Amino acid sequence: MIDDIQTVVLKRDCQAIQIPLGETVVLKAETEVTVTQTLGGTITVRAPLGLFRIDSKDHDALGIELAPDPSELTRDDTEVLEQGDVEARVWESLRTCYDPEIPVNIVDLGLIYDLSVEETEEGQRKVQVKMTLTAQGCGMGPAIAGDAQNKILNIPSVKDAEVHVVWDPPWHQSMISAEGRKILGL
Repeated sequence: MIDDIQTVVLKRDCQAIQIPLGETVVLKAETEVTVTQTLGGTITVRAPLGLFRIDSKDHDALGIELAPDPSELTRDDTEVLEQGDVEARVWESLRTCYDPEIPVNIVDLGLIYDLSVEETEEGQRKVQVKMTLTAQGCGMGPAIAGDAQNKILNIPSVKDAEVHVVWDPPWHQSMISAEGRKILGL
């Protein structure tokens, strides 16, 4: 996360996802935006028309250098992980996924309800995750679930990953971990 909020002018057109609608839009070059969050390989900006999430592939449009997201490093297919190691890596990867409006990862927010790792016939792993969102009307669900899925698929030995958004039980602030509460000042 950046230490200071920065205002920058976009150097080129770039795709963004409007928060909380989840709709993809193009932010035009020369648009002034304020960077509000840089976590998990994405940037959240406030533009004249609201909040937007910009993916790592478009960070250059902002002229901001970010450290690479460790979960996006090249997958090492020669590394074979045991079942427990895969599960630990999945949890680690999920801790690099963030709600674009909240500076707490989806694990510490209490959004992950279930995680299972199965071995396939080929000796690879299939990961199933059930997660929720802080609000049912949030259109960012597919984007956050997609981030989680992509990060899981980058783990050695994982052949398939499915991330399902569920609503039962409904999320509540009491599900936030102690670490998440500390970050949020609760």
